[in-house]
Amino acid sequence: MIAKVRTIVRNNRRLRVREIADGCGISVGSCDAILTDDLHMERVCAKFVPRLLTDDQHEQLQTIARDLFERSCEDVQFLKNIVTGDESWVYGHDPETKQQLSQWKGPTSPRPKKGRQVRSKTKFMLLAFSDFEGIVHHENVPDG
Repeated sequence: MIAKVRTIVRNNRRLRVREIADGCGISVGSCDAILTDDLHMERVCAKFVPRLLTDDQHEQLQTIARDLFERSCEDVQFLKNIVTGDESWVYGHDPETKQQLSQWKGPTSPRPKKGRQVRSKTKFMLLAFSDFEGIVHHENVPDG
């Protein structure tokens, strides 16, 4: 039964425990025990990333990284000459956390509330350039 569960999961890792149990003809509890105790598996959520790379992009990044590594091995000062840049949208909002908003309250006092933070209409593009010591230049990009 363990081998059957392993085969079903390897064919489709998104199946739920109930679907796997129905496919094997066993109870949900037994299926869950096989998955967690025998196969040492756990269900995890996918991590969101900004975008997935194509095979060509992935290969190009590996080539660049390998080249930079080789240059840094040849010349110790090489990495000190690299400046990288990035851009990001910055939104204006109240950055207080729940912890910062905590306060004492009596037994009959209502619990303090704060609405969820939403992106404000105030936003701007921020460019930041840095080297091995930290940020060397940053600038707000004007609208348009």
